[in-house]
Amino acid sequence: MTDVLVPEDKITHGSTKEERARYILKKYPERKLPFETESICDQCLLENNEVRVIKMTVYEENGKAMLKKTCPVHGETVDVYWGDAKLLERAFKYWYKSIGLDNPRTKIVKGCPEDCGLCPFHKSHTALALIDITNRCNLRCPICFANAAHSGTVYEPTPEQIYEILKNLRANRPVPAPAVQFAGGEPTVSEHLPQYIKWAKELGFKHVEIATNAIRIANSLKYAKKLKEAGLSTLYMQFDGLTPEPYIAARGEDLLPKKLQAIENARKAGLNSIVLVPTLVRGLNDDQVGDIINFAVENRDVVRGVNFQPVSITGRINREERNNMRITIPDLIHLMDEQTDGRIKPHDWYPVPAMLPIGRVLGLLKGRPQLELSCHPACGAATFIIMDEDGKDYEPITKYINVDNFLKTLEGINNDLVNGGRISRMKAKFRIAGSIRHFKKKGILKDLLNAFFNRGDYDSLAEFMQRVIMVSAMHFQDPYNIDLERVQHCDINYGIPDGRIIPFCTMNTIHRPRVEEKFSVSIKEWLASKKKLTEVEKDSVREALE
Repeated sequence: MTDVLVPEDKITHGSTKEERARYILKKYPERKLPFETESICDQCLLENNEVRVIKMTVYEENGKAMLKKTCPVHGETVDVYWGDAKLLERAFKYWYKSIGLDNPRTKIVKGCPEDCGLCPFHKSHTALALIDITNRCNLRCPICFANAAHSGTVYEPTPEQIYEILKNLRANRPVPAPAVQFAGGEPTVSEHLPQYIKWAKELGFKHVEIATNAIRIANSLKYAKKLKEAGLSTLYMQFDGLTPEPYIAARGEDLLPKKLQAIENARKAGLNSIVLVPTLVRGLNDDQVGDIINFAVENRDVVRGVNFQPVSITGRINREERNNMRITIPDLIHLMDEQTDGRIKPHDWYPVPAMLPIGRVLGLLKGRPQLELSCHPACGAATFIIMDEDGKDYEPITKYINVDNFLKTLEGINNDLVNGGRISRMKAKFRIAGSIRHFKKKGILKDLLNAFFNRGDYDSLAEFMQRVIMVSAMHFQDPYNIDLERVQHCDINYGIPDGRIIPFCTMNTIHRPRVEEKFSVSIKEWLASKKKLTEVEKDSVREALE
């Protein structure tokens, strides 16, 4: 493959006043409960594979944000939307409008969510691209989205298809997808993974990560080094807790020793960017939230973040059982407060789109549009924790900076820059320097953010991440709680072989079976195509060999 990377330097904000006007920062109107949105009937989908769009009301009850939707065939569904209504209304205060995507890949025919691809309804561009390179796996987790052992088929795009998917994602305008995650199944069971990582870097992806159970990395330091040499940026590592029980319940065996060995091998291989990814289930591991944060701090030389993922309920299950399992982002936020002895409080968290002004201002300073984090406020929340000088304790970023005032300053800087001209750029630089007044503690954070805005490159962001740990939560939707407005703002998107780019939640609730049926072969056919199986490949389809 000899294609050059996407020529980003040719993408600009435009030269006319009209072209630049789209980059003025605007927010959506603040939203109060109750409000109306759209969903689908969970039973129509789960029983008949039918996508029936229905109205949904989000309202407050006993301090929670609840959802209610009624199907003309299956009746009423009630579930939790967000576990704290006040925190949801606060999140809506930080909902900035994105510049979106200029080149959707599909037309509006049946409407959302049938036309995912991305369609003209979509309001965000891709922040993180996902590519499932195989559905084979060396585990058999009951909570997994996709597994060859369960389906009896192998979904495994060819190397040529993967390369075209990567090119397609980099062709997004006005912001080429800047980051890609290779996923599955388990991506490390693919013999092609190192080559895919190299291609991604060659095509201009600044950040390349793998979503992995890390078993193969635990088993082989040599393999960990191979991934590092290929250009891997981050291990996005499944990590359900610090005791055997969550692994036995969710994964079928005690994997904690493997997780610890994988971290050690990553350390030895120079893979010093690990994000721990706990799938959070009520009553299973929700008592380990604080312990996981402490573990991340103890391993801060390689752990860059912890991303909690409240479990998505994908199968048919009654309301009482759902309530017993369901945990939402505010539930995690309150657990964090309790289990860190108040060091990370609810007001330290911000919804993901609150960070959009940083990307917008950075783009205007650099002269070309940059990544904007623009998902729906209910999709995710995050904070940063900063270690003290001896590394024995930490504080949230809100102890260092008045985030709200800083965001307001960025809004003013952004709109000055939109007006263009040398004077505006000079004025913006002065205002950035003046924004230091919002820093409560000058120290390392001031220096790093100055470097980020002055240099405006990926290395300065990596430097910032070396000194902090991001604590975040992403709650992916399931058929019971899916909100189509959230889908239309999704910025975590799958690339697939037919050229479509599909939002995460509709991929895993609606489109995955269709995609895999179109591009899969039976396990027997896949086995027949292989001259000789490696031990890794044998382990990924062991049921078919027994």
